[in-house]
Amino acid sequence: MGRMAFAAAALLSTVAVAPPPGASGCSGCHGATAPPAVLTGRDPGDIVAALDAYRTDARPATVMNHIAKGFSHDETVAIAAWLAAQK
Repeated sequence: MGRMAFAAAALLSTVAVAPPPGASGCSGCHGATAPPAVLTGRDPGDIVAALDAYRTDARPATVMNHIAKGFSHDETVAIAAWLAAQK
């Protein structure tokens, strides 16, 4: 890899990626920082499984089942991937 390509790759790896729609709302309950501290670095499969379970009422909740129903499975996958990348 040439010096210019290496510099471009290094710069792109440090640029903050904006959260997908809905992800910033997680901080209200899961941490006061952006991204939500409790969820950052978590396995995205675990987050997707939990939100899918909340969405179908397979996992009991007082609030998360209502919130999860507001997202499609694809939106959930995008949010989970973004949270997992925020180590």
